[in-house]
Amino acid sequence: MSSQLNVILQDQHLAEQLLNESQTRGFVTAMAAAPNIIDPAEWLAFLWGGDEISPFSTHEELEAYANAIIDIWNEARKALFESTWKWPEGCALDDGQIVTQETSDFCEGMLQGWQLARDDWETIMPPESEDNALLGGVLLSISLLFDPETALEALSEQGADALAQFEEIFNAIPTMLCGLTQRGAQLVEA
Repeated sequence: MSSQLNVILQDQHLAEQLLNESQTRGFVTAMAAAPNIIDPAEWLAFLWGGDEISPFSTHEELEAYANAIIDIWNEARKALFESTWKWPEGCALDDGQIVTQETSDFCEGMLQGWQLARDDWETIMPPESEDNALLGGVLLSISLLFDPETALEALSEQGADALAQFEEIFNAIPTMLCGLTQRGAQLVEA
């Protein structure tokens, strides 16, 4: 956990304008998984809603935030390529809510990040390719965990043991995400 990000998000003014920690981690993980490295200057503003003007009052505050984000990116990228990535702290299954709020927020941030890298993914994994099934599987799984109630209904209608399915999906995400990241890099190199 980036304590630097945590400290920044304790400022109430900034916390209201920035993605929360779990959303931020999801978004940055999506950027770290992208097949082509996207310059943080192109996506950093999305962490505060895409406004051209940042919510920080000083250049030093913005720089501290950017450094915290880069640390998370570096950590995620390394873990994705070493197949050691795991769910961030707080992300878990939940008996009452199916998944914790942190898990839902992480998935929301990740889906927002995927939108930015979508063209890169679709270029290397077009719909008719075998690799597209891997991409689709990861995106579907993240979407299910983001909105578990809707997914639970759909799984129940199919007669599946929905809670067991969720556990399986949740536990498979780290392996799937590492595999997708590594396959994306292979296709870009090829």
